[in-house]
Amino acid sequence: MDPISQGAIGAAAAQSGSGSEQRRKLLTVTWLGCLAGLAPDLDILIQSPTDPLLFLEFHRHFTHALVFIPFGALLVSVGTFWLARRTLSFRETYLACLLGYATHALLDACTSYGTQLFWPFSNMRIAWNNVSVVDPLFTLPLLTCVLTAAFTNKRRWALLGIVWACVYLSFGVVQMQRATSAAMELASQRGHSGARLTVKPSFGNLLLWKSIYADGDNYYVDAIRAMPEVQVCPGERIEKLSLAKHLSALDTDSQQARDLERFRWFSNDYLALFNTNAGPQVIDIRYSMVPNQVDPMWGIFIDTEAPADQHVRWDSNRNLNATKRQQFNALLAGDGCGPLWQYDG
Repeated sequence: MDPISQGAIGAAAAQSGSGSEQRRKLLTVTWLGCLAGLAPDLDILIQSPTDPLLFLEFHRHFTHALVFIPFGALLVSVGTFWLARRTLSFRETYLACLLGYATHALLDACTSYGTQLFWPFSNMRIAWNNVSVVDPLFTLPLLTCVLTAAFTNKRRWALLGIVWACVYLSFGVVQMQRATSAAMELASQRGHSGARLTVKPSFGNLLLWKSIYADGDNYYVDAIRAMPEVQVCPGERIEKLSLAKHLSALDTDSQQARDLERFRWFSNDYLALFNTNAGPQVIDIRYSMVPNQVDPMWGIFIDTEAPADQHVRWDSNRNLNATKRQQFNALLAGDGCGPLWQYDG
C-alpha cells in the first residue's frame, strides 16, 4: 500500500500498544511505529541495472514475510534506539517497532499486488484484493486519528484509527464478494465458464472494481460498480498469451525465456500480447488505469533476435491522462453501466 497508509497504520498500532500516555513517550512511540511501518519497503532498493525484473522478485519478498517480522523490528529498533533512548527503554523501543513492522505485510496483502507472507516456505504471492493500493477514504481518517492521538496524548484515538482500518477493510471484503458474484453471473450470461476469475478494486475506491476472467483462448475485462446496486460496465477482451502462437521464435533456453517465466509468476499468469507504438508487449492484464480496458500499466518487450544472455526490456505507463481520467470518472458515475439483466450475452 502507499507509504502514508503504511506509516499511519504502523504508528496507530504502536500507539495502541503503548502503556503510557505521557506526551514525550507517546510522540516517540508514534514516530517509531511509523518508521517501522515503512521499513519493509526498503526492499525497493534491491535493483539491478542489467536485470530489469529483479525488483519484481524482491519487492514484497523476505522483508514482508511473517517470519521476518521479529528480525525486521529488531533492525529498526537497533537503528533508532540512539534517538529514542532518552524517552524509552530498549524493550519499549522494540515493542513499538514490532507492532509497527507487523502491520506492513498484512496491509499489503489486502491489495492486489501480491505479498510473499509465507517465505521461505512458499513463494506464493498473497493478494486478498479488498482495498486499492491508494485509497484516501482509508488513509485520511486513519492519519487524522494518529495525529490526534499524538498531540492530545490520548491512546483511544489510535484505537479508533485501528477500528476504522478494520471496518474499512472488512467493507472491502463485502464489496469484493459482491463484485465477484456479479462477474461470475456476467460470465454465465455470456455462456462462458469463467473458471478463472479475479476481481480487484480500481484506483482509490471500493465502488468500482475490475473483473478479469478466462474463457477459451481469451481474457474478458469488465468493470463492476458494486454500490448502491450492482451494475456492469462491459469492457474488452484479449487473447491469452500463447508461446507457440505469439512467440514461437523465442529460444526456450535464452535469458528472455527465463525472464518471461519470472514475469508469468509475478502476474499470476495473467499474460497477453498487446500491440503498442513500440511493438508487441507481453502485459499483465490485471492492471490498467481504466478498469474495463486492457490498456496495460506495465509489461515486457521481448526481442527474439537478441543474444541468448540478454534480458527482456521492462516498460511501465502509469500516466492518467485527461482522456483516461474522463473515462474513469464516467465509470464511477455509472455512464455506460447497467444492471446484470441487461447483458444476456
